[in-house]
Amino acid sequence: MVDQTLKVEVRSRQGLVFEGDLFAVTSYNTEGEFDVLPSHANFVSMIGKRIVLRKANGQVDELAIDNGIMMVEDNKVRVFIGISKV
Repeated sequence: MVDQTLKVEVRSRQGLVFEGDLFAVTSYNTEGEFDVLPSHANFVSMIGKRIVLRKANGQVDELAIDNGIMMVEDNKVRVFIGISKV
């Protein structure tokens, strides 16, 4: 059975911003908006604008960011950001 969640960690220079299991993560890179779902291909990308954290229960949290780096590997998403406004 395929794991239906992502292990997500979001960090800023000040420390841990978010850590938990999510259904999906949405952000923006130079190609536009993109989603990361369970079983997503491994990749690294520069990101900007915002990060949308989507929980399995439908709850959505948004973080406005200036810039950051997102790394996806084996259903784990690690994001390092500089937050402009929350």
